[in-house]
Amino acid sequence: MDDVKQWTVTVDIDEHDGHTRAVARLHGRDTEQLTGVGLARLDPADRDVPEIGDEIAAARALSDLSHRLLQTANEDVEQSTGTPAHLRM
Repeated sequence: MDDVKQWTVTVDIDEHDGHTRAVARLHGRDTEQLTGVGLARLDPADRDVPEIGDEIAAARALSDLSHRLLQTANEDVEQSTGTPAHLRM
């Protein structure tokens, strides 16, 4: 029988004075929780559209999370094989 796993990512976003911060958390792994963080800043010359800051911060948080997950996989491969690994996106 195939083993089906489900991982969930939650993204929490908060805004303060033109700065937006997003935190992406990966849930459902057997090991520690991984977290990525993304920031966005409103340029004073731009019109304030909060959704755009949310999108940028969330995208950056997810990108950070994906790099952290790939690094974790790289470390796991090295530990399993005893040789250097060079995983890439």
